[in-house]
Amino acid sequence: MRNVFAALMAFVFMAGCAYAEGMSITITAGGRTLNATLEDNPASRALYERLPLTLRMEDLYDREMCYHLEDALPTGRLVSDGYRVGDLIYWPPRKSLVIMYRQNGERFSRQYLGHIDEGVEIFESTGDIEVTFGK
Repeated sequence: MRNVFAALMAFVFMAGCAYAEGMSITITAGGRTLNATLEDNPASRALYERLPLTLRMEDLYDREMCYHLEDALPTGRLVSDGYRVGDLIYWPPRKSLVIMYRQNGERFSRQYLGHIDEGVEIFESTGDIEVTFGK
């Protein structure tokens, strides 16, 4: 019985590690590909399962690229503090997938999804643009 339990725990651990390793995504826009790392939470996992996605994102408030999803993502722990440039977030009231590309100091409630490693400044001059999220 102990061997069966040990084998089951090893399988669960390895499956979890494999999933965690798969939480890196690409974001392609304007001929450039950016790399991002997703946090392990219900919303990020649900988004990851939908990939690849190509979305026409809107440039809003001179700080964010936004797309209103048809179906809501599940949420875990919402945060209500300042964001960082490069954050990927989900704003539940409008079912919005958002890339934060410029800082304005605002604080608001949201589900943190992950972070773009570098290059997010490309969105400062693109306006509305087609963005592809891939595994």
